[in-house]
Amino acid sequence: MAYRDLRAYIKILEDRGLLKRVKAEVDPLLEISEITDRMCKSPGGGKALFFEKVKGSEYPVATNLFGSFERMALSLEVNTIDDVARRIEELLNQAPPKTLMEKLAMLPKLFAVSKFFPKTVRDAPCQEVIEKDNPDLSRFPIIKCWPGDGRQQSAVSSQSTTHGQSAVSQKNEGRFITLPMVFTRDPDTGRQNCGMYRIHIYDKVTTGMHWHIHKDGARHYDKYKAQSRRMPAAIAVGSDPAVIYAASAPLPESIDEMLFAGFLRRGPVEMVKCITSDIEVPANSELVIEGYIEPGELRIEGPFGDHTGFYSAADYYPVFHVTCITHRKDMIYPATIVGKPPMEDCYMGKATERIFLPLIKLDFPEIKDIHLPMEGVFHNAALISIKKSYPGHAKKIIHGLWGKGQMMFAKLLVVVDEDVDVQNISYTAWRVLNNVDWKRDVVISEGPLDDLDHAANFPRYGSKMGIDATRKTREEGMMRDWPEELFMSEDIKRLVDSRWKEYGLD
Repeated sequence: MAYRDLRAYIKILEDRGLLKRVKAEVDPLLEISEITDRMCKSPGGGKALFFEKVKGSEYPVATNLFGSFERMALSLEVNTIDDVARRIEELLNQAPPKTLMEKLAMLPKLFAVSKFFPKTVRDAPCQEVIEKDNPDLSRFPIIKCWPGDGRQQSAVSSQSTTHGQSAVSQKNEGRFITLPMVFTRDPDTGRQNCGMYRIHIYDKVTTGMHWHIHKDGARHYDKYKAQSRRMPAAIAVGSDPAVIYAASAPLPESIDEMLFAGFLRRGPVEMVKCITSDIEVPANSELVIEGYIEPGELRIEGPFGDHTGFYSAADYYPVFHVTCITHRKDMIYPATIVGKPPMEDCYMGKATERIFLPLIKLDFPEIKDIHLPMEGVFHNAALISIKKSYPGHAKKIIHGLWGKGQMMFAKLLVVVDEDVDVQNISYTAWRVLNNVDWKRDVVISEGPLDDLDHAANFPRYGSKMGIDATRKTREEGMMRDWPEELFMSEDIKRLVDSRWKEYGLD
């Protein structure tokens, strides 16, 4: 059974001793963040946190809900994240039916997939309270994560550029919605998209909308702007774990995030139409903020203490205007803190690594495994093991991955042989540093980079490196025989195993 909603998941965490309630009153401005950061950096990611009394709001805050391998697997109701990957692999590896009997045998599987499509409902827990006349974001315990968040700089003061006029200065406490599910609709196809873009709170009824130019939400915005049309959007906060994770997943634009969430939770996501637009949001959400974006209206958003461990710079982004707020009567506000790893988002990133490996293997079947080290904050490094079959094979993988979806942001790709366990960073580093001739085996290229990369000379564009650390052949310019790696005799290993207690070394 899929989790009914966020609170059902929280109950499971508490029942299993994986959640700690904080009964003392805490401030959403920095205090919750510091407590959560310390917990995230505890052994194994610590525990999930539930803050019962939050200064300035009647609603509780939950953080670090996904911040361990155990909680990440539990959130998707599997023993390990690799179980999800195996389900995807099984789905992708179906051979096309040739005979009538094979076609009939496929029907149950096709029917099972059809059950994952989202379905629309009329009544929804997220609309128990409707605030349309005087919506007010200040009533909710939206957090400030880091001291410099939202800091107004003299060179980039808050302003609107719609008509070249300065906007009224607003008090900015640097509050951000950090675990939002932003729903938009393509004006041409009518297809909805859900993405996780941070939301900078400007005042009671306006926010920033921080989507990068590579994201689907930004593409939708460009279409509305070209048509001079106001863009409807909705921000949902707090749903069942599969839905929250799906919002962060790097899916192709053609795949509905809510369909993917249905696959993860093995049941359809119930959606409800917003009060003031035709955007649909998860019915089991805790909070929904409805509104619109005026084409061409921009305002300074940020800075923000980001998952890179540095502040991402303030810049102009579209402005979201609130038209209606709906929520549960006893709303729970979930939030995440990002910063220097390890943090909660590292475990969500690790889930993405495992879940999407089968999709990468569709284009590159020679790939055996991929590891995205937490220190690489998703887009700075990837370790790849392959079954090498011909000269230059590793470099083919390097160039191929740079041309594949969000792998284009990878600043460093390291390719090793299939017998290297890339999850073991120490062993992998040893193999790489022994196997590489830097002049022969390093590829330097230029291309798109992540918007948050601050090291490149230009925004979103710069250099990247690939390293071929596989065993080299004569055809690749190796003028001598590759040495044999050291391994102990299996007979001796078994002998020592059998006599270990006799040695008295326990």
